[in-house]
Amino acid sequence: MFARYLRRELSGRRKQTAIIAIAMALAIGLVVIVNSLSAGVRDAQAAALESVYGVGTDITVSATPTPLAEGERPAGPRFEFDADAGTATSDGTTAVSQSVLGTGRGAATFDAAAVETVAKQEGVAAASGVLALTNSTFDGELPGRDASGATSGGTPPQGGGMGGGGQFDVNSFTVMGVDSKAGAIGPLASVTLQEGRLLTADDDGKNSLVVDSSYATTEELKLDDKVEIAGTKFTIVGIVAASGAEAETASNTYIPLDVAQKLSDSTDMVSTIYVQAASASEIPSVKEGLQAALPDNTVNTQEDLASTVSGSLSTASGLVSSLGTWLSIAVLAVAFLLAILLTLSGVARRTREFGTLKAIGWRNSSIVRQVAGESLVQSLLGGALGILIGLGGILVINLFAPTLSAAAASTGSPGGGGTSGFPEAAGNAAANAAEVVLNLPVTPMVIAFAVALSIAGGLLAGILGGWRAARLRPAEALRSVA
Repeated sequence: MFARYLRRELSGRRKQTAIIAIAMALAIGLVVIVNSLSAGVRDAQAAALESVYGVGTDITVSATPTPLAEGERPAGPRFEFDADAGTATSDGTTAVSQSVLGTGRGAATFDAAAVETVAKQEGVAAASGVLALTNSTFDGELPGRDASGATSGGTPPQGGGMGGGGQFDVNSFTVMGVDSKAGAIGPLASVTLQEGRLLTADDDGKNSLVVDSSYATTEELKLDDKVEIAGTKFTIVGIVAASGAEAETASNTYIPLDVAQKLSDSTDMVSTIYVQAASASEIPSVKEGLQAALPDNTVNTQEDLASTVSGSLSTASGLVSSLGTWLSIAVLAVAFLLAILLTLSGVARRTREFGTLKAIGWRNSSIVRQVAGESLVQSLLGGALGILIGLGGILVINLFAPTLSAAAASTGSPGGGGTSGFPEAAGNAAANAAEVVLNLPVTPMVIAFAVALSIAGGLLAGILGGWRAARLRPAEALRSVA
């Protein structure tokens, strides 16, 4: 009887049913899209961080740089030429070329013994140290000098400068010394191997080199080519690419950590330690333990690192977390309110009906169940339509596959770098640029949440409407008939 009466009442009030269902559908559809968009942005943010810090990295430990004094500028690479440096040319100048491997501007390093300290902390599954460096090459011609100190081009320069006639270029690229044995954690854990192989334990102490594919394309490098770093020739054994679309990896080049320490000004030093926790639940306690064990260092979790992501990805994250969330709440509240008002209005118009039902013996609970059932069916119809709308919106967004740019400011990790100038890579202000494709996932949790909202809206409207109907007295029905 309940089902038959329910079907008759819904078919007799098609306009009200359609209005409630459409309002609920729009609200549920928006909620589905916003929730899926939020999950997609989180995944994109994680992909951007993985391109910099590597898969499996839960925590990073880095040096806390010493603040510069007022007016002081970060030190750059320092080239030193003695009297016999270079080769004399036919026009009287001296051709010189020198490579210097050192930490980037504003970068800070710390004792590599901290890696052992981190690895021994309770809750740490793996730890790997890296050394972020910049290889700068001075290449060009300097004016020659005679015994009197005059340059080949004329009189000695004022103030001891190089004088006229000199031509030179300073080119640079980023170099990262990595632990060859740390395959499951670190900047090379998330890359895609395009050619050759990655660094292994057998490469320790050897001049083996892995190159980022974008840098290899720019410099026209291929497997087995030689690349000079700090005056030492390295052999390319592998070419890698970031997993994200059109993204660069954390550095232009990668060499064994011990070799990087030996060739640079950072012997037995590292710039960042990548840490993998034994479980996600232990990350907060591991962070506290590391902060206590290494008070002079900066300890960041993935959540902390996510706050450093900038670019259009950061903008999208802000819109989803603020505007999208509040818009969903507002639309959902309007849909719920509309369902409640229409249900109460319908109850008011059915005074004679409910009064008569009570007069012939219907209990209050039966009336509440009847009104709640009608409202619940209307909301479920809206919820089903809303899920279809939400899935359609997700499909459209995924078809366009928007690409978001992201720059993860890191401490101690080099950026993609460039091939000229002095990029502030490997420092506190380093920006690791990447582009990630926004893909909205459809999870059972999102669908379940949408169904739960539609049920909640229907029950709320039905219970309030049924409570009002249950308060009617049979006498009111008789007066209404009269």
